[in-house]
Amino acid sequence: MQRTKLTPDYEISRVIRGGWQMASGHGALVSEDPVSDMVAFADAGITTFDCADIYTGVEEMIGRFRAHYRDLRGQEALSRIGVHTKFVPDLNVLPRITKSHVEDVIDQSLRRLNVERLDLVQFHWWDYAAPRWVEAAQWLGELRKAGKIRNVGATNFDTQHMLDIIKAGVPLVSMQVQYSLLDNRPARQMAAAAAEHGVSFLCYGTVAGGFLSDQWLGVSEPTDALENRSLVKYKLIIDDFGGWDLFQALLKTLRGIADRHGSDIATIASAAMLERPGVAAVIVGARNRTHLPSNLAVSNLKLTAEDHAEIAGVLAQANELDGDVYTLERDRHGRHGSIMKYNLNKGAA
Repeated sequence: MQRTKLTPDYEISRVIRGGWQMASGHGALVSEDPVSDMVAFADAGITTFDCADIYTGVEEMIGRFRAHYRDLRGQEALSRIGVHTKFVPDLNVLPRITKSHVEDVIDQSLRRLNVERLDLVQFHWWDYAAPRWVEAAQWLGELRKAGKIRNVGATNFDTQHMLDIIKAGVPLVSMQVQYSLLDNRPARQMAAAAAEHGVSFLCYGTVAGGFLSDQWLGVSEPTDALENRSLVKYKLIIDDFGGWDLFQALLKTLRGIADRHGSDIATIASAAMLERPGVAAVIVGARNRTHLPSNLAVSNLKLTAEDHAEIAGVLAQANELDGDVYTLERDRHGRHGSIMKYNLNKGAA
């Protein structure tokens, strides 16, 4: 597993184990022992884990994993484990958010994860019209100086708002963005701005909730209700990308590339994003260790010029998604924004 430095003194694995699919309410869990699954990932070299204060039960689960891993492998092995969480204040809290509320939520994450300092806190803000987003970012910066947070990042901000946070004195080290062969929005403006300011991309959605996989190759466009909001979300992206026929053409191309590499579609799709400029890591959403071998293969698989040319040939036929990073999703009355849940923290720490 390749590793990279987000900062001179903080290193992560280039494949990150995502936690959203382990959250209560996401769907049926298919692991009888999620802590042992996390041990398997860590032992294999995927030592960085992503979660959020709004992923119900996941911070606590990772806290139990960390304690178990220390008992199994010792403190030195535990020191290589990185945990990235998020600060996602509820939509209805934004107009009245206070510094004490921010600190209360961070303290809650510290307790749940059973750590003295959070490795990375990624800041999300639902509505730019609620004006205290800069102050909230600065309060996170103050908590970093106080030793409760090691690094501050953000997620789902557009380019200008990211720059505004940086100009306000908050040292962002990363931006978690939706970035895939279906969604090129981060490449348009943000990639250059992020590189200029030392902000690395941590990418989610690289397999579009599972759509970019062999499971969907040759399958008719779904007409029944999809299993979870993740699939609903990415089906909307497929529609905007160019529709089901173009999506199938992309899958067929990726399958041909996978054949040459002895791999699978999902691995190729993620490896392609890991080679994009500014991308430090991709986040894989795994409910268990079933796909661990292919997850491990992502960072070592190198696409050829022929591979890239074939992918580019399909993408040249695709539509450009509207707006900057997360612009579509910020319209709460639009197709993309209306499926979101905005108050998962229930307004309190």
